[in-house]
Amino acid sequence: MKIFPTGSIKKLDAYTIEHEPIASIDLMERAAQALTKEITERWGTETPATFFAGPGNNGGDALAVARMMAEKGYKTEVFLFNIKGKLSPDCQTNKELVEMMEEVDFHEISTQFAPPTLTAEHLVIDGLFGSGLNKPLSGGFAAVVKYINASPATVASIDIPSGLMGEENTFNVKTNIIRADVTFSLQFPKLAFLFPENAEFIGEWEILDIGLSKEGIEEIETDYEILETEDIRYLMKPRNRFAHKGNFGHALLIAGSKGMAGASVLAARACLRSGVGLLTVHAPACNNDILQTAVPEAMVEADGSETCFASPTDTDDYQAVGIGPGLGRSAETEMALLQLLTQCQTPMVLDADALNIIANHRHELTHLPKGCILTPHPKELERLAGKCQDSYERLAKARELAQTADVHIILKGAYSAIITPEGKCYFNPTGNPGMATGGSGDVLTGIVLALTAQGYTAEEACKIGTYIHGLAGNLAQKKKGMTGLIASDIVSNLPKAWQLIGE
Repeated sequence: MKIFPTGSIKKLDAYTIEHEPIASIDLMERAAQALTKEITERWGTETPATFFAGPGNNGGDALAVARMMAEKGYKTEVFLFNIKGKLSPDCQTNKELVEMMEEVDFHEISTQFAPPTLTAEHLVIDGLFGSGLNKPLSGGFAAVVKYINASPATVASIDIPSGLMGEENTFNVKTNIIRADVTFSLQFPKLAFLFPENAEFIGEWEILDIGLSKEGIEEIETDYEILETEDIRYLMKPRNRFAHKGNFGHALLIAGSKGMAGASVLAARACLRSGVGLLTVHAPACNNDILQTAVPEAMVEADGSETCFASPTDTDDYQAVGIGPGLGRSAETEMALLQLLTQCQTPMVLDADALNIIANHRHELTHLPKGCILTPHPKELERLAGKCQDSYERLAKARELAQTADVHIILKGAYSAIITPEGKCYFNPTGNPGMATGGSGDVLTGIVLALTAQGYTAEEACKIGTYIHGLAGNLAQKKKGMTGLIASDIVSNLPKAWQLIGE
């Protein structure tokens, strides 16, 4: 599913109006019908609805919904804010239609506003401002927002909470943004919905199909998409009946240190559960017996050091190398990693302490092998790319890093972002808060390593691996709940996850 910047949404509306063809007011009517259907399915006629409409098309949507709900027997009160005495043409049309209805208690606000009483039984429909907003709310509109937020009423926002901007909110005024309980986004989510700091404003969000042109959606380009199951199924390669283990790659996992054998075990198990033909784990000698016992399907190559990764190994015979889980940051490990990077030509998956070491030697980022994948969480990304004020800036810096270093990045978190060197961003919808537990990232590294070794491109491995990781986490959550979920549960559910996408 594409995510369009707010400017592109206007282009898509115009494309639909021109090519369907359909009048702008009729497209608004269609959107209002979808909104009314969803709202009336959630709240019955016993719920009084108070509408706050702005002077633009978002306000026009709200007026049209108010009219339709009144026709269905809802008690509706409408406040249209027309401070400058100028409404958008479609908002003006819907204003005139509402004014003709005795069932609607209509107020047009041009100067003073006497706020209505809002109780816990009320439903507020927020249609003040849509996704075209490009500066923080102030003055009277900010006061209205604060009044709504202070009320006990349930709030439903049309398209986007008023005051929130569709992409960047770094310099927005948070107190002047509607805090919605639910947001009904028209046709597509907004990029801002995927950033954790905006969750308090958006609440639950749902996408409503308003019939925008499918041809226009395909034709208009965007750098942002949300992955869907069919995208992953399309990328999957079928297994030949006569295939053997040599067809599915030999992966090398460099992981673990004294006291951190668990990270290498989790990554190794995930790699083996993700279809790799052969796996060798390079680990300090102290972890040899643990690995041989916990992961008998893997081969173990003991490092010359008893306690850490200190001896770079030849990577030429492998199809992919994963390095980082539980690695530690000792001086010996740092030297060994930097030496490995200078000689390795095999695609690499870099995670955890490998990234932390590279953060102290940023020049190495431009010398990474072709097809390299970085899997940082937000703090690791900031060590690589610099401090960030919010998720929007973090995403921008990750895109810049991917382009500069010619790498693919999986920026981990809710809606993990897969970022290509070309600046494309694919957001992963699978996963749940129960996966915020130690070892979860090690599992992702193992999955992506296995896919890379099997010959998937870096972009394919990132997309498939991240989606499957989250899907396995969702399966685990259904069995164990969120609080009791651990990383091993994700590994245990990988076989079922692969089955669900049609392996």
